[in-house]
Amino acid sequence: MSDDQKILRESVRDFAASELAPNIPSLDVKQEFDKSTLTKFADQGLLGVSIPEKYGGSGMDYISTAIVSEELEYVDAALRVIISVHNGLNSMGLLQWASEEQKQKWLKPQAEGKRIATFGLTEPNAGSDVAALETHAKEDGDFYILNGSKMWISLADVADNFLVFAKTDMSKGSRGITAFHVEREMKGFSSGTIHDKLGVRSGNTGHMTFDNIEVPKENMIGELGEGFKIAMSCLDNGRFTVAAGALGCAKASRDAAVKYAHERKTFGKEIGQHQLVQRLLANMQQGIDTAELLIWKAGWMKNMGIRNTRETAMAKWVATNVASQSADDAIQIHGGMGIAGGPDGYPVERFWRNARAARIYEGSDQIQEIMQGQYAMGYRQDKPLRKELPKWVPS
Repeated sequence: MSDDQKILRESVRDFAASELAPNIPSLDVKQEFDKSTLTKFADQGLLGVSIPEKYGGSGMDYISTAIVSEELEYVDAALRVIISVHNGLNSMGLLQWASEEQKQKWLKPQAEGKRIATFGLTEPNAGSDVAALETHAKEDGDFYILNGSKMWISLADVADNFLVFAKTDMSKGSRGITAFHVEREMKGFSSGTIHDKLGVRSGNTGHMTFDNIEVPKENMIGELGEGFKIAMSCLDNGRFTVAAGALGCAKASRDAAVKYAHERKTFGKEIGQHQLVQRLLANMQQGIDTAELLIWKAGWMKNMGIRNTRETAMAKWVATNVASQSADDAIQIHGGMGIAGGPDGYPVERFWRNARAARIYEGSDQIQEIMQGQYAMGYRQDKPLRKELPKWVPS
């Protein structure tokens, strides 16, 4: 890591431990999202970490976004989710695809933390099959009339800005999808929160409805019918943050297990001295080291301006499974105490619940596996996009 990256890691680690971690257990139990977290993130400059300074960001490299994601999910996945949707899926998408005027108008306030942003792709009947989305936008003079709904949207009930994908030509499948910038203040917009999720309970997840919203034509991101390509490139950024966050969860699970393995004694010695406990910890470390290298490889490629769809998908697939298995093994090491959660229990059951969700959102295990098989066979190849994510240039 560079000196700037080391400083960033330590500052985010200290901030998360002192300002955020104490409240997470009770927020998880109450299933409440603390909106003051967004202000704290903005004050720390985390909402524009990899956005150039001319657009209100910190001007750091893309690996720095991974560092932030990892350190935040070391505390709780709900914290990392904010970075994933605001920074990865939305702001980095605008950085890649928006016009200069749009960047100044929408990206800059987001990077400065004055507006909170998220991403609207998934629908009740369209997840992995993006081409099946039913939200549609019909041209009407200087506007597009937007109708439809979105589901499983992080920050749905608290965000101000939304990167929304809708069919502008229902007959063209994925080639008929267009991206739009939508704002909460627009007439016809409504949202709600989903409760009783398995994990990420201290985060806000919800649904959105668009009822004859008049979206100005100048709010179109990219070109007409380019939405599918934009969505997939945004997922390259979102999956990168999910992978990095999963690494943080895996490390938190390992550290919690090591701590307990020193404290707990059976048969007259620390349980960490039993070889089968050491085996579980060794497997955690193997997965952590593997995932970390994959994430940093993808981050390096982003910095160099190299297309990284395959590498990011691999990092996401491996890291989320490492996190899920590490949390499961951490529970095993804790024994009966591992399933005792809440403010007075142990965190590993919360890590397990959070880690399980990451193997579904932003591309399930099965989607990642299919992609890797297609790349291996040569059936899938990455073609140059009209606009690529900008190569990182040091300030």
